[in-house]
Amino acid sequence: MAKLYFNYSTMNAGKSTLLLQASYNYRERGMDTLLLTAALDDRAGQGRIASRIGIADEAASFDSATDLMALIAASLPRPACVFIDEAQFLTRDQVWQLARVADDLGIPVMCYGLRVDFRGELFPGSAALLALADDMREVRTICHCGKKATMVIRQDDQGRPITEGAQVQVGGNETYVSLCRRHWRAAVGA
Repeated sequence: MAKLYFNYSTMNAGKSTLLLQASYNYRERGMDTLLLTAALDDRAGQGRIASRIGIADEAASFDSATDLMALIAASLPRPACVFIDEAQFLTRDQVWQLARVADDLGIPVMCYGLRVDFRGELFPGSAALLALADDMREVRTICHCGKKATMVIRQDDQGRPITEGAQVQVGGNETYVSLCRRHWRAAVGA
């Protein structure tokens, strides 16, 4: 039975690396995979998933209007597994579509994304995945103190924490820092 998986963490935990490795493992065994990533995150180039350690692969892009069930159902050759990067940017309807891919098409769907934003709030896609996924796995990374990082701060160009603003702002190490909850609270004054 195929399942809907959600692999979540903070920034810089290696989620894209794990996605690319899992896809490689399928392909090495002669099975096709379908990689999808959010169109609004083009840091590695449009339709490209890349990890900080240097591995990358081409992917189809999705936005909030993409019917993922239709896209996956029409994919030829039929993928043995679907991999979604930046899954926090999925809509609730798209998460339901992915659940139908697993349930009705029998294709496993592996989603990788952030759980919470810089304010400590769930992303809509992450909230839906936490509610609907058959299997959830935390990808662990560490705070500067050595404890598990579960939160992320957004910082300005001077390294000062930002506590207000739009939920979505694409960025990397120059913008976000992963912290344990205690150091996140200290950084944002909570």
